[in-house]
Amino acid sequence: MNNLINIHELKSFLPERSEHDHKGRFGHLFVIAGSRYYTGAAKLSACAGMHSGVGLVTLGVPSVVVDVIASNLMEIIFYPFPSTKEGTFSEEGAEKVIEISRDKNAVLVGPGLTQSPSTVNFVKRILPNIEVPLIIDADALNAISDSPGILRMCNGTPILTPHPGEMSRLIKISTKEIQQEREQCAIDFARQMGVIVVLKGHHTVIASPDGKYAVNTTGGHGLAKGGTGDVLAGLIAGLVAQGVSPFYACQLGVWLHGRAGDLAEKTLHPRSMTAVDLFEFLHLAWRELEPLPYD
Repeated sequence: MNNLINIHELKSFLPERSEHDHKGRFGHLFVIAGSRYYTGAAKLSACAGMHSGVGLVTLGVPSVVVDVIASNLMEIIFYPFPSTKEGTFSEEGAEKVIEISRDKNAVLVGPGLTQSPSTVNFVKRILPNIEVPLIIDADALNAISDSPGILRMCNGTPILTPHPGEMSRLIKISTKEIQQEREQCAIDFARQMGVIVVLKGHHTVIASPDGKYAVNTTGGHGLAKGGTGDVLAGLIAGLVAQGVSPFYACQLGVWLHGRAGDLAEKTLHPRSMTAVDLFEFLHLAWRELEPLPYD
């Protein structure tokens, strides 16, 4: 297979940095995530954004959970939005999200949102109106599964990060069929909708609208845990916010995510490792990708 992600090629797409730089040079990521029963998704995705090298992360959450989520996240900027009685995003907050997104460098929407009807409407209102690079994950994908054509209304080239179940709901074929034709399913949907697809799973596939695709080889079954997808979405979004071309930001994100998983498996155990453990090993994955001068 000649479409495997090449770590040596990836190095050329890393954002340049110097000792004279400051946080404003490294982008500002806006994450829209979380709900009463999925506070962890918001924390994981925002923290992963910080581990991507982005300068700033603002995390938008339903107002009823902001104190719970903010209590142990010291680097993140928080913004509370109108909440439903179920503790999810209310569609009343859509216009404010659109307004705040305008001066950000990328927006991630989806981790832990739930499928509350008001939240689904919230997602459908904001997606076509966000003007900066957009990463759509998890429940934001589920929210548009009955109307995927909304993706054609989005600005630029959105990035979608579905697992096979979410992909199944989007393209209306079974997960079994998707797993049998992973590359072709990703390529076809990317072309059809004008998006970049990151079809997660063993040998994650990244497909772009022009028919290009890449296949990842890092990561094992230790990543088959709740929350690891939130980490991946945050990594990709943070790289995009730093100005990395979306197709290559996806490749960098899935490689780093998988490599951190490989290193965690060796030190811990694939059965017991969790999504949070990835943060301990991401710095080691980064050092393999970009060795420091004193290594």
